[in-house]
Amino acid sequence: RLFTGSLVADLLLGDVHSLKEKRSVVRPVVAELRRRYAVAAAEVGDADLHRRTQVGVAAVAADAAHVQELLDACERLLADRPEVQLLAVRRQLFSDTDD
Repeated sequence: RLFTGSLVADLLLGDVHSLKEKRSVVRPVVAELRRRYAVAAAEVGDADLHRRTQVGVAAVAADAAHVQELLDACERLLADRPEVQLLAVRRQLFSDTDD
């Protein structure tokens, strides 16, 4: 049995005045999520806004509790980054037996 969890975080970026500056903030955050927690992570929304972004994270594991722990850790990482402000988080958890 497999469990899949996803998280979408709405982020407000700090002192960012261009899309290039935005990429220089978002890219390292996404890379750290991937490296530290072995999850899939990407910028998934608000791509045309300078100071806002949405980062999506997905994790798969055999245990629902492990998926929740991974998503908790990813949310903490985002909340603790000084260059971004975590505005909201949406989560979903699925089992491979869900219809």
